[in-house]
Amino acid sequence: MDTPSPSTRVALITLDGIADGGFAETEAVIAGDAESLILYRQGEAVRAWLNICPHAGRRLDWAPGQFLKSREGLLVCAAHGASFELVQGECVGGPCRGEALRVVPVEVRDGQVWLAP
Repeated sequence: MDTPSPSTRVALITLDGIADGGFAETEAVIAGDAESLILYRQGEAVRAWLNICPHAGRRLDWAPGQFLKSREGLLVCAAHGASFELVQGECVGGPCRGEALRVVPVEVRDGQVWLAP
Protein backbone atom coordinates (compact mmCIF):
# COMPACT_ATOMS: atom_id res chain seq x y z
CA MET A 1 0.00 0.00 0.00
CA ASP A 2 1.36 3.41 -0.93
CA THR A 3 1.55 5.90 1.91
CA PRO A 4 1.12 9.61 1.38
CA SER A 5 4.13 11.84 1.83
CA PRO A 6 3.94 14.32 4.72
CA SER A 7 3.31 17.16 2.27
CA THR A 8 0.28 15.41 0.75
CA ARG A 9 -1.31 14.09 3.94
CA VAL A 10 -5.01 14.72 4.24
CA ALA A 11 -7.18 14.76 7.34
CA LEU A 12 -9.95 12.16 7.07
CA ILE A 13 -12.36 13.39 9.76
CA THR A 14 -12.34 15.21 13.07
CA LEU A 15 -12.06 12.99 16.13
CA ASP A 16 -15.32 14.52 17.40
CA GLY A 17 -16.96 13.40 14.14
CA ILE A 18 -16.87 9.82 15.43
CA ALA A 19 -18.90 8.90 18.52
CA ASP A 20 -16.84 7.15 21.19
CA GLY A 21 -17.46 3.43 20.63
CA GLY A 22 -18.95 4.20 17.22
CA PHE A 23 -18.14 4.03 13.55
CA ALA A 24 -17.79 6.48 10.69
CA GLU A 25 -17.22 6.03 6.98
CA THR A 26 -14.97 8.21 4.88
CA GLU A 27 -13.30 8.11 1.51
CA ALA A 28 -9.54 8.20 0.91
CA VAL A 29 -7.19 7.61 -2.00
CA ILE A 30 -5.02 4.59 -1.23
CA ALA A 31 -2.52 3.22 -3.75
CA GLY A 32 -4.11 5.49 -6.35
CA ASP A 33 -7.66 4.20 -5.84
CA ALA A 34 -10.59 5.88 -4.09
CA GLU A 35 -11.55 3.61 -1.19
CA SER A 36 -14.28 3.59 1.43
CA LEU A 37 -12.88 3.33 4.96
CA ILE A 38 -14.46 2.23 8.23
CA LEU A 39 -13.23 4.25 11.20
CA TYR A 40 -13.83 2.98 14.74
CA ARG A 41 -13.21 5.20 17.75
CA GLN A 42 -12.37 3.96 21.24
CA GLY A 43 -11.61 6.92 23.48
CA GLU A 44 -8.81 8.91 21.86
CA ALA A 45 -7.77 5.99 19.61
CA VAL A 46 -9.08 5.34 16.12
CA ARG A 47 -8.70 2.19 14.05
CA ALA A 48 -9.41 2.00 10.33
CA TRP A 49 -10.05 -0.70 7.77
CA LEU A 50 -11.08 -0.85 4.14
CA ASN A 51 -14.87 -1.09 3.97
CA ILE A 52 -14.69 -4.45 2.21
CA CYS A 53 -15.76 -7.78 3.68
CA PRO A 54 -13.15 -10.48 2.93
CA HIS A 55 -15.96 -13.00 2.36
CA ALA A 56 -17.54 -11.58 -0.78
CA GLY A 57 -15.82 -8.26 -1.39
CA ARG A 58 -18.91 -6.20 -0.52
CA ARG A 59 -19.17 -3.17 1.73
CA LEU A 60 -19.92 -3.88 5.38
CA ASP A 61 -22.35 -0.99 5.96
CA TRP A 62 -26.10 -1.57 5.56
CA ALA A 63 -26.51 2.00 4.28
CA PRO A 64 -23.71 4.48 3.53
CA GLY A 65 -21.88 5.11 6.82
CA GLN A 66 -24.30 2.96 8.88
CA PHE A 67 -22.67 -0.06 10.51
CA LEU A 68 -24.05 -2.86 12.67
CA LYS A 69 -22.48 -3.57 16.06
CA SER A 70 -23.49 -6.73 17.93
CA ARG A 71 -24.31 -6.89 21.64
CA GLU A 72 -20.90 -8.52 22.04
CA GLY A 73 -19.24 -5.43 20.53
CA LEU A 74 -18.41 -6.90 17.14
CA LEU A 75 -18.69 -5.20 13.75
CA VAL A 76 -21.19 -7.20 11.69
CA CYS A 77 -21.24 -7.33 7.89
CA ALA A 78 -24.72 -6.34 6.73
CA ALA A 79 -24.57 -8.64 3.68
CA HIS A 80 -23.74 -12.07 5.16
CA GLY A 81 -23.40 -11.59 8.92
CA ALA A 82 -19.64 -12.05 9.27
CA SER A 83 -18.51 -10.71 12.67
CA PHE A 84 -15.24 -8.84 13.21
CA GLU A 85 -13.45 -7.99 16.45
CA LEU A 86 -12.48 -4.33 16.74
CA VAL A 87 -8.78 -4.56 17.60
CA GLN A 88 -7.25 -6.22 14.53
CA GLY A 89 -10.40 -6.61 12.42
CA GLU A 90 -10.26 -10.41 12.55
CA CYS A 91 -13.36 -12.31 11.47
CA VAL A 92 -14.44 -14.34 14.51
CA GLY A 93 -17.79 -15.57 13.21
CA GLY A 94 -19.53 -16.22 9.94
CA PRO A 95 -18.41 -17.15 6.44
CA CYS A 96 -14.89 -15.66 6.56
CA ARG A 97 -13.79 -16.88 10.01
CA GLY A 98 -10.01 -16.62 10.34
CA GLU A 99 -9.66 -13.89 7.70
CA ALA A 100 -9.43 -10.20 8.57
CA LEU A 101 -10.36 -6.76 7.35
CA ARG A 102 -7.53 -4.89 5.63
CA VAL A 103 -6.02 -2.45 8.13
CA VAL A 104 -5.48 1.15 7.06
CA PRO A 105 -2.96 2.91 9.34
CA VAL A 106 -4.29 6.16 10.81
CA GLU A 107 -3.18 8.52 13.54
CA VAL A 108 -4.98 11.08 15.68
CA ARG A 109 -3.28 14.45 15.81
CA ASP A 110 -4.58 17.91 16.72
CA GLY A 111 -8.18 16.64 16.95
CA GLN A 112 -8.08 15.16 13.43
CA VAL A 113 -7.77 11.62 12.11
CA TRP A 114 -5.08 11.35 9.42
CA LEU A 115 -3.78 8.57 7.19
CA ALA A 116 -0.57 7.49 8.91
CA PRO A 117 2.72 7.80 7.03
